[in-house]
Amino acid sequence: MNTLGVAVELPKHGELTDVLSYVSSEVLAPGTIVLVPLGKRVVRGIVWEQAKTSALSDGVALRPVAGVAGGLAPLSKAWRDLVAFAAAYYQRSTGEVAMGSLPPQLRQLDDAQLERVLVKLDKQPKASGKHARHAGTVDTTADTADTAVVADPVATQDDIPELSAAQASALAAIQAHHDGTTLLWGVTGSGKTEIYLRAAQRALDAGRQVLVLVPEINLTPQLEARFAKRFASHGMASLHSGLTPAQRLSHWLAAHMGRARLVLGTRLAVFASMPDLGLIIVDEEHDPSFKQQEGARYSARDLAVWRGQHEHIPVLLGSATPSLESWKRAAEGRYRRVDLRERIGAGVLPEVRLVDMQALPREVQKSSALAPAVLSAIRLRIERGEQSMVLLNRRGYTPVLHCISCGWKSACPHCSAWRVFHKPDRSLRCHHCGFNTRVPRACPECGDLDISGIGRGTQKLEEQLATALPGARVTRIDADTVRKKGELQSQLAAVHDGEVDVLVGTQMVAKGHDFRRITLVVAVDPDAALFSSDFRAPERLFALLMQAAGRAGRDAAQAASSQIWVQTWHAKNVLYAALQKHDFEGFAASQLEQRQRAQLPPFTSLALLRADAREAEHAEAFLEAAAAAARELPQSEALSIYPPVPLPVARVADTDRMQMLIESPSRVGLQRLLSAWAPKLRELKVQHKAVLRFAVDVDPTAI
Repeated sequence: MNTLGVAVELPKHGELTDVLSYVSSEVLAPGTIVLVPLGKRVVRGIVWEQAKTSALSDGVALRPVAGVAGGLAPLSKAWRDLVAFAAAYYQRSTGEVAMGSLPPQLRQLDDAQLERVLVKLDKQPKASGKHARHAGTVDTTADTADTAVVADPVATQDDIPELSAAQASALAAIQAHHDGTTLLWGVTGSGKTEIYLRAAQRALDAGRQVLVLVPEINLTPQLEARFAKRFASHGMASLHSGLTPAQRLSHWLAAHMGRARLVLGTRLAVFASMPDLGLIIVDEEHDPSFKQQEGARYSARDLAVWRGQHEHIPVLLGSATPSLESWKRAAEGRYRRVDLRERIGAGVLPEVRLVDMQALPREVQKSSALAPAVLSAIRLRIERGEQSMVLLNRRGYTPVLHCISCGWKSACPHCSAWRVFHKPDRSLRCHHCGFNTRVPRACPECGDLDISGIGRGTQKLEEQLATALPGARVTRIDADTVRKKGELQSQLAAVHDGEVDVLVGTQMVAKGHDFRRITLVVAVDPDAALFSSDFRAPERLFALLMQAAGRAGRDAAQAASSQIWVQTWHAKNVLYAALQKHDFEGFAASQLEQRQRAQLPPFTSLALLRADAREAEHAEAFLEAAAAAARELPQSEALSIYPPVPLPVARVADTDRMQMLIESPSRVGLQRLLSAWAPKLRELKVQHKAVLRFAVDVDPTAI
C-alpha cells in the first residue's frame, strides 16, 4: 500500500490542518483528483507532494482512497505551487484554497458522473479553422454545459484596427521581454485593449494559453465580445460567478484539458488550471474587486504576478490609474512601465469643471440634485443628439427615512446601518444583511404621518432628472435594475444604440464601457471619500472619477467638446485640482509622499485580525488575548499591534465585528509572525467559544 498526502477542505478553525494521510493500492501522481473518506463523509481531495503526519493518522490505521478521477489529467506542479503559496501567504489551509478554487460540481460529482461529463466535453468540436466554434465556451443563457455557441462574425484583417504610433511603440516594448511584469499605464481611450489583443495573439500563435482577468466580467461585456470575435478560431472559456454550476465545470475542464486556449474571468480565475499558460493580462489592475473579502482573502492581481514569476511567463497589468503599489514597484524597476499618454485619434481628454455647491443659493441646494449650470449642460447635449452620464455611487431612493416630530430613523434592527428607501416597491432595505420591510404608513415611534427622506440615491436622482428634463429618455443602471440575467446587457445595448439621452448609474457604469455617444459626465456627491477613515479612500475616489471621465469623448470627433462636471462642497481640495489637470502622476506622487510620512502601504505591510461574535465584548476579548499571545512571540519585536476597534459597519446580521491591525516594516517579518501565530489563534478560538469566527486578512484593501 502507498501512503499519500491528500489536500481536503477541512472544517474552519479545527485541529486538523494542511494535508491528511491516506493509503492507496496504486501509485497516484501528485495532482490527481481523488475521493477520500473524511469522518462519515466521502469528499474530493487532491494528491499532494507527500504525506504529512496529522491528528487523524496518529495511532489509527490509515483509511484507503475511495476513488480516482482517472479520466482527468493531474493538476500540474505549477498549479499546486500557486495554491501552496496562496495558502501560506494568506494564512489559510492548503485544502481550503485548493478545493475552493475548483468548480463546485467537480467537488460534488462522483467518478462515474465526472466521466460522463468528460465524454460529453470530448464530443464537442475542437477549435480548428477560421470559422470554428468556441471550444469549451458555452452560451451563458443555456441550461446545459455542453451547448456550444457559434462565434460572433470572425474578425477579418480589415476589422483589426491599425495601431497608432504610440500603440506600436508600447507593444514593441512589451514584446521585447518574454517574462516579468509590465505595467501598461494608458489614459482612458488610449487603446489598451488592442494592446491586450495583440499580446494575446502572439502568445496564442506560439501555442500557449492566455489568461485575462477583469474586475467584474458582467461590467465589461465589450471586452469579452472583442476577445471572442478576434480569437474565434481558438478555444475560449469564461470563468465567473454568473455561470451555472454545469457551465462552470465545463469551462474549467476546457481550460484544464487545453481545449480553451484563452480564459477570461474574474478574480477566482487566477487559479484556473492552464497547462500551457503563456501570458496573463490583468485589466484595471487597480480595482479593489480583485481582492477577495471572504474566506481566503487573496489578491488575484498579486497572485497573477507571483504566478507569472514562478512560471517564467509575462504578466501585463493595465490601468489608467494604477494602484500605488504597482506604481511604486514600477518606479523601483521591479516592474517595467510602458505609457500610453494619448487617446486614439489624437482625441483630447474631457475638460474637468468643478461646481462649487457652497456658492449656490440655499434654496437651489435644497430643491435639486443638480446645479442649474449642470442641467443646462445636459439639455445642450440632448439638443445635439449626444448622451450624458450622471454618476451617483449610492443606490436606492433615499439613504434614510426619518420622522420630523420625534427623530426616528429607518435603522436596521440587525446592523449598525440605515435601511435604504426603495421607491418602486416601497420597501426599506438593508444593503448589508438584506433585511427588507414595507415602508410604514406612519412613524413607528410616535405615529406622525410626516415621514421624509434624508439625502438621495440613484432612484430619486432618476426621478428628479425626468422631471427637470421633460421628454428626455432617462435610464438608470445599478444593482437594483440588473438583478435578472441579461438585463445589464439589454440596458447597455440601449445606451450604445442611442436610445438613451441621460444614463444615471453607480460605479457600475463608470468603468470598462466604450460609450461612443457620451460627451458629458456628471459626478454627484463624491466628497464622502475625502473624509473617510480608510487611507485608501482618496486613491479610490480619484480612480473612480478618472474612469468616469473616461466614458466621455471616446469618439475622437467629439472629444474636444467632452466634459466631466464634478459637484463638490470642497472645490479647493488638492484631489480635484489634480483631477482638473488629469494629473495622475502628480496625484500619485503626493499620495506616496503622505503614505511614506505616515508609514502606510506600500511603505509598510499590514494584516488585520477580525473576529465576529454576538456581543462585541466577546470579540474584543478574543482579539486582546490574541494580541497578548502575539507579543510573547519573538517574531513580534519589530511589529506594531494596535488595540481592537469595531469595523466601520460594526454590526451586521446581529453579529458584532471587531478588528485589530498589525503593522510591520517588513513583509517577510509580518509573514513570520503570522505563521507562528496561527496555531495560537486556533487554540484561542477553542477557549473563546462565544466567538463565531475569526479571519486573518493579509494586505487588506479596506480598514
